[in-house]
Amino acid sequence: MSLSDTQKKYLRGLGHKLKPVIRVGNAGMTEALLAEFSSTLLHHELIKVGVRAHDRQARAAIIDKLCAHGPAELVQRVGNTALLYRPNPEKPRIVLPVDVKYT
Repeated sequence: MSLSDTQKKYLRGLGHKLKPVIRVGNAGMTEALLAEFSSTLLHHELIKVGVRAHDRQARAAIIDKLCAHGPAELVQRVGNTALLYRPNPEKPRIVLPVDVKYT
């Protein structure tokens, strides 16, 4: 799944008011955290994840692993917080705008 710039902009607007619902702390990515991440993403479709890591590369690696596990699409990353999106295949809650190409 690949999001267009228009769709990412729309999702960033929706995600602006959200608070992080998943926090990756010193314990790292445990099985319980991954299970909670999957169920929360399935229910909400768009979530913020707080990542506490010692440097930028470690944060990026954790976010990449979460996106691969989800599978989820990274919409935005600002500091220690990532905004992730995955549509619910059975009952989608968020309707993404369709890109219109003018010729």
